[in-house]
Amino acid sequence: MRILQIIPSISLVYGGPSQMVLGLSAALAAKNIDVTIITTDSNGDIGQLPLDVPLNEPIQQNGYLIIYFRCYPWRRYKFSFSLLQWLNENARQFDLAHIHALFSPVTTLAATIARYHKLPYIMRPCGMLDPADLQKKKQLKQIYATLLERPNLAGAAAIHFTSKEEAKISERCGLGSTGKMPVPRDLVIPLGVTAGLFPKRWRESQVPIILFMSRIEPKKGLDLLIPALESILGSGIEFHFILAGSNPQDADYETQIKVQIQNSSLAKYTTITGFVSGDLKVELLTKADLFVLPSYYENFGIAVAEAMAAGVPVAISDRIHIAEDIQQAEAGWVGPLEVGAIANSIKSALLNPQERQRRGLNGQEYAKKHYNWEAIAQQTIDAYQQILSSTN
Repeated sequence: MRILQIIPSISLVYGGPSQMVLGLSAALAAKNIDVTIITTDSNGDIGQLPLDVPLNEPIQQNGYLIIYFRCYPWRRYKFSFSLLQWLNENARQFDLAHIHALFSPVTTLAATIARYHKLPYIMRPCGMLDPADLQKKKQLKQIYATLLERPNLAGAAAIHFTSKEEAKISERCGLGSTGKMPVPRDLVIPLGVTAGLFPKRWRESQVPIILFMSRIEPKKGLDLLIPALESILGSGIEFHFILAGSNPQDADYETQIKVQIQNSSLAKYTTITGFVSGDLKVELLTKADLFVLPSYYENFGIAVAEAMAAGVPVAISDRIHIAEDIQQAEAGWVGPLEVGAIANSIKSALLNPQERQRRGLNGQEYAKKHYNWEAIAQQTIDAYQQILSSTN
């Protein structure tokens, strides 16, 4: 089985979607699936990938191939004409394409090319069909969806959602409402984390460490988290807050958040690290006593799953679509999107170290069982095989 993964960028500065494709590709390769990723050289605010990364030719990595293509002529939109040209020339060499992202010109046109060559494809919206996300640039997205994404979704063999809640609330760009376009099947397959990557060391600490590790963007709820943390300090409870993350697409908002913290009572209790990966990321997850993410919406929340795998209890909003799983597993604290509710969740965690440890261990067990890449790869292979058997 020859599988093509298509994504605008696999730079980790773009967060979960990039991380998912790399993890899934390695897990599929471990099960002897022939995987090729095609992507652009976009690398956030750095501009492009390191100069020693060859373009337009396959690179072997973790059992799969990656081909990078130069962003041209629209680097801002991660668009690559050469990627599309290569796909048009090579589409028939693959059995199925897995396309990650909507409302991105390169994936939009990739789906069109796949249809032209009768290459079956799966669309993964990455949360972009969430009604809240569709409100951003609403008029432009309505036009884009009607003209381009609706036929792409209608022509897909399946739409890949990463949680039941994402599938439930996602809009389908009008598919099925007129009866003129088919509604593709839903696949609900979660994201994965690497088991054993984050060894947890429980420690007796007088000052607990609260970790936020995600992209710094408006939907992550920092406008609610900061005043919640300020109110906790005001009640006499001390902690150390670590803000880990960046935003290559909105540096102004990132700066705004940093300035807000520097001018608040949080300043002397906060460390701002910027984007983290590798050993530093592991170190932060190992040391953290509580992971926080009060997002306005998340189709999955890969950072939450990583914290769980590390044995870190989580305090999250009920708008993160794996919130129900966390409640059932008793892996953390879940509350509504209100400053007071967020503060109360964090307070409860800070004042109960034994309960933090219990919920952290619960989360770790849940992540091992439900978010391990081996099981997710097998689910994905089963879905691929079903699609291919139905199209032959």
